[in-house]
Amino acid sequence: MLRASTLAAALLLATTTLTACGSSGPGGSDDDSLDVWVYGDASTKVQRAVVKRFNKTSKVKVNLTEVPGDGYTDKMRTSMGTPNAPDVFFNWGGGSISDFAKEGMLVDLGPTLEKDPELKKAFIPTILEAGAVNDTYYGIPMRGMQPVILFYNKKVFQDAGARPPKSWDDLLGLVDTFKKKGVTPFALAGTDPWTELMWVEYLVDRYGGAGVFKKIRNGDASGWDDPAVLKTAETIKSLVDRGAFGKNYKSVNYTADGASTLFAKGKAAMHLMGSWEYANQKANQPDFAKSGLGWTTFPALPGGKGDPKNVVGNPTNYWSVNAKLKGKKKTAAIEFVKFAAKQDYAKDLIANGDVPTTSDATSLLNEHENPTYARFQYDMVREAPSFTLSWDQALSAKNTPSLHTDIQKLFNGQLSPTGFVAALKKDIK
Repeated sequence: MLRASTLAAALLLATTTLTACGSSGPGGSDDDSLDVWVYGDASTKVQRAVVKRFNKTSKVKVNLTEVPGDGYTDKMRTSMGTPNAPDVFFNWGGGSISDFAKEGMLVDLGPTLEKDPELKKAFIPTILEAGAVNDTYYGIPMRGMQPVILFYNKKVFQDAGARPPKSWDDLLGLVDTFKKKGVTPFALAGTDPWTELMWVEYLVDRYGGAGVFKKIRNGDASGWDDPAVLKTAETIKSLVDRGAFGKNYKSVNYTADGASTLFAKGKAAMHLMGSWEYANQKANQPDFAKSGLGWTTFPALPGGKGDPKNVVGNPTNYWSVNAKLKGKKKTAAIEFVKFAAKQDYAKDLIANGDVPTTSDATSLLNEHENPTYARFQYDMVREAPSFTLSWDQALSAKNTPSLHTDIQKLFNGQLSPTGFVAALKKDIK
């Protein structure tokens, strides 16, 4: 999960690039082509295929640039506003593009969606809305959904005579059950604070509802004073003190497969993680992924205002269009992003092991390599009244370091619950 760089650094480099380059940039060149950037990984083959299909139908051709994943965010931010900026580019929606939206660098796709109601209806509404900035659509969904799921180890549960939690009391009971068995109740990669953020996101949502963070995301810092935020911090302290994450979580990582390996090897019973956990387990512990991995939803909380069907995570990735495009190139760019709504694109996602975000994908799920898991994910997202974008993607990139630091300090006992709330109010503006 990539984290965005600060806009200040981007604008500094952008100024340097503008001075050094003589290219006419997006919309200004005479050639009939579009420069499309995508995050380069194993899923890029889906975008390669759609480029080939599009180029067979359009006089304006797409040139696909596959940017290495570890440098994608920085390259995207340093290029925007310069002659080297892409015409269409991959992003995470929300905070990852909010600075560009404020500067008028992106095409408002709202009018396109209004003129083409079939396009708007093609996607699950919560997915489409999650990528918006201040309720304005700047992105079209173009990859699979990525909700945060509560995974569990089937064998560990079977050995303990336990069942997946359906309530918060069930979850707390399982913490005590697995501790007695010498098993860490929840794997947690404490060296990677974005994994801890998932707990904060779900707890705030379940206690206070999706509106709490939506207020914060829209610039109303009073949202941090909502009782749900303090209650979340108190609950996390209680979970840590209860031993829910074991004793060594502060030194466990996710990026090097630390938490996932502990989970797969039965050292931990459960793991709250994004849906990509299945793919990671398939790659590194294939036998476990095939027969030992279970999944369920995050439970409701006693007295909570949030709908227990709400979901958090990364709804998907999006195509956005550079506002400098004019005339036939702008028209072609919009036609290109529309290809993500077509069924052949959804079929390519399925073949890649992803779960599409299109509203009519149900009939395709049996073609997924694990249809049961695909249907669970799809129904979970489709039925969710709200899908909250991960906070470190929804907020401006400048807030990410402070957000991660404050959350890590809470989990490590360096901030009290009230101190955590005070830190967020001071740091996230």
